Order: sequence, then C-alpha cells, then structure tokens
Amino acid sequence: MAAERELGNQPRDVSAENRGYDIESRNPRLGHLRFIEVKGRHADGRDVIITKNELLASLNAPEAFILALVKIEGGFAREPIYVRHFFQRELGFAETAVVFNFEELSTRGARPA
Repeated sequence: MAAERELGNQPRDVSAENRGYDIESRNPRLGHLRFIEVKGRHADGRDVIITKNELLASLNAPEAFILALVKIEGGFAREPIYVRHFFQRELGFAETAVVFNFEELSTRGARPA
C-alpha cells in the first residue's frame, strides 16, 4: 500500500473480497486500475504458492496485474519487487495452485513503478 501511495496512486485493500488479488490501486491522473497480489516470504523462504484464482486474475488482466513479492527480514518488510507477465499458460483442469521459486521469480521483477 505504501509503495503505491509513493507512486501517487490510490490503493484499496480488497483482500477479504477473494478477487484474486489483494490491492486495487487507481492512478488518479489516468483513471487506470492496477490489480496487485502480494506474496510475502521470510528471508529464508524458498517457494511462493499462487492460487488458481490469483493466476486467473493475472491471465484476465495481464497489463494491469502485478505480483508484488515482499521479503520479510527481522520482522520487517523490505521494498516490494513488482513482477508482471509471470504466467503465460492455461491452467490444467485439476490444478488448484502453482508453486514458484521466490528468488527466480523475483529476478523477473523490478522496483515499484
């Protein structure tokens, strides 16, 4: 939320609404929405699990969807890494989630922008 505010956007927590993302953020100048799914991991954590609902949200709005990876160290969240276009295939019928390696996924990202 803080990273989005610093960019001049207006974020809103929608995590309780089960939309497939945690934050809906509006750019007040352009009116565009961004859909941000936040995944936090302890500094020693290896994997991140993205649910089917989250993956479908990323496929339905590929230009607007952002995966925000946040490393937690010493009880504090580090700056998020924004990853876009991280998932490109159709889900299998019985797939309920996909496991990604946190570090490898984060190399495809950048600072919030």
